[in-house]
Order: sequence, then structure tokens, then C-alpha cells
Amino acid sequence: MKNILVVGGAGYIGSHTAKLLAKRGYVPIVLDNLVRGHRPAANFGPFFEGSMTDRDLLHKIFSDYAISAVMHFAAFCYVGESMDNPAMYYRNNVANTLTLLEVMVGRGIGNFIFSSSCSIYGEPDETPITEDQPKRPMSPYGRTKLIVEHILDDFEWAYGLKSVCLRYFNAAGADSDGELGEEHDPETHLIPVVLRTALGQHPHVNVFGDDYATPDGTCIRDYIHVEDLTEAHVLALEKLLGGSPSAKYNLGNAKGYSVKQVIDIARNITGREIPAKIVERRAGDPEVLIASSAKANEELGWKAQIPDLETIMETAWNWHKNNPDGY
Repeated sequence: MKNILVVGGAGYIGSHTAKLLAKRGYVPIVLDNLVRGHRPAANFGPFFEGSMTDRDLLHKIFSDYAISAVMHFAAFCYVGESMDNPAMYYRNNVANTLTLLEVMVGRGIGNFIFSSSCSIYGEPDETPITEDQPKRPMSPYGRTKLIVEHILDDFEWAYGLKSVCLRYFNAAGADSDGELGEEHDPETHLIPVVLRTALGQHPHVNVFGDDYATPDGTCIRDYIHVEDLTEAHVLALEKLLGGSPSAKYNLGNAKGYSVKQVIDIARNITGREIPAKIVERRAGDPEVLIASSAKANEELGWKAQIPDLETIMETAWNWHKNNPDGY
């Protein structure tokens, strides 16, 4: 049984991945400072409350457990917040990650799975977006993800650290068992905001601009179920542990939905009115982001099993209905 350190494993995607790792026979060892994670979501292996900046704690974990690889889910992830407070994003997403990587290299741990983002592309030249498209992030959040990708390239050249960067498009949905779901504070992700509005927890959904050059004027995004993301993480892990080279992959469904379409689908699924209000555009939002996952399909043997937004939304709605106050 291989030990995998899951940094940020009490958060949304980290907790789902830790659960799948345990199912597949790995031992997920979760490190999370619980600033934005939830202790009840980290029940699938040993848990350490703390930060990836705590070198003493990292050395203790690496001494107590033979760690085969590290998975990193501990970044802050809000575009708007990063525009308002870039210092916080560069400190946590870049500087703190650098501390983790330095300790890994010092301990001889050579496999790293990084939670990257489609935000590194900015406004794409073409859609669906392939991995070789230009990288022009429009927000500090996107820039922090791209900086870490560059750091990983340099760490491989200098220290032999292998990595897989998984560039998510829009993670959504909830655990099919109903055990885990999406809860952030503050919550800015569209689907949980829409569903919380359906539950009466928000007066309306803010639609940030309806004057984009899209069919209904609102931004278009590619949504991918969280369990499909976790499967890609485990496949990437197994590739690295099996000796495959470092790589970067887009993960999405190659299908886009506008903000208005998401709200309409939620109305159909919930049977609720879900008021929406058009407000000014939000800085840092690209117009259209749709993935090509052909490279992940070919090299990882990965394919999304829940490609339609209706099913993705249903899993999220089931969790929010059963957990209206979150964890």
C-alpha cells in the first residue's frame, strides 16, 4: 500500500481524490490547514492539521510515512478574489508551494501531481483548447498556476522531480455516494451559488455581464464532474509511479454551457424559480473556455464518464439538499 500525501485534502477536489485513493488501495495522508477545507471531509486516512509552509511538520510526515507521491490541492482558487488581493494569491499559491517542493526535493520524493487550471490560457486563440495553445492568464490566480508549472519544469531539470499538471476546466458536481460535496466560504463558483439560491440562501444569482460575443451574451464554460477529475488524478499518479515522464493535460468535457444555460438547467432540476440579476462584468473572466481532452484520452486512457451537465447538476443538487448548511 503506497502512501500519498494529499495537500489540501480536506477541500472539494482533494477530499474526493483522497476517497478514491483509499478505494484503490492507497493510503491518502491529508495535510490541510482548514482555512478553506472541512475536517469532516477528510476521513479516508491519517490527517494532519497544518500548512505546507510548516517545514517541521512536513519533515515529520515524510519521516513517519514512506511517501510515494504528493498531490497538491491547496491553492486559493477565486478569480475575483485574486484580482482584489493578488498578494494573498502569490503568497499561498506560489511561495507556499515552493516551500513544499523544496522539502520534497530534500527528502528525495520525486513524484508530484499538481492541480492546475484552464485559467492559464486566458482568451484562447481557438476552441476547444489544446495544451499547446498560448498561455495568457487574465488574473493573478491564473498567473500563479502558470508560475508553478514553470517552477515544476525547472525543478525537473535541476532536481529530477517528475510532475503531472492537470489543467481543470470547471469542476462541478458531488460524490455519487452523497458523502462529499462542494462548499466554499466565500462561495463564488456558479453551480453551488445557483443551488444555494434555489434553497433560498441567496436572494438571486449575479450574472457577471450579458454583453459577451456568445449566443446569449454570457460567458461559456466547460463543466467536468469532480469524480471524473479524481479518476484522472489516480491515472496520472499511476503513470508517474510506473516511470512515465512528466506531462500536462487538459481535463474537460469539450462542451460549453453559458451562465444562462446553467441557471435554466438548475431551474429544471430543482423545480425552483432561481432569480438572476445581470451585473457588471467581473475582471479576469475570459469569454469562452472549452477543453480538448484528447491528449488525456490518448496518454492517460481517461475519458469523462459524466459528460452532461444535467447529471452533474443532479449530483450537486442532491448533496446541497441533504446538506443545506454544508459540512
